[in-house]
Amino acid sequence: MFDPTSRYYSIETATLSVTDADGRTRLIAYKRRRLIPSPDETTTLLEHTVVQEDRLDTITAQYLGDPTQFWRVCDANRVLHPEELTAEIGQTIKITLPRL
Repeated sequence: MFDPTSRYYSIETATLSVTDADGRTRLIAYKRRRLIPSPDETTTLLEHTVVQEDRLDTITAQYLGDPTQFWRVCDANRVLHPEELTAEIGQTIKITLPRL
């Protein structure tokens, strides 16, 4: 269902039984809630100081080799909105190794 590099790949899939007004029952599959890991569960690879024109996808491509892994940097820095990480020039953001 999800690519192995997705943040949702290892999240358990659950099902919910729903009965509609006509009495038909169907199962709805969904992913359980994803919790942001504790910073204690990650290993800092390096810290990056934000400069003019930085974008999180290019930072992630540079350090992790994949621009779609921006969510790892968000997790490491405990932010939900990626743009927060590059909004302030001079801000330092952690780049961490993937959890095993």
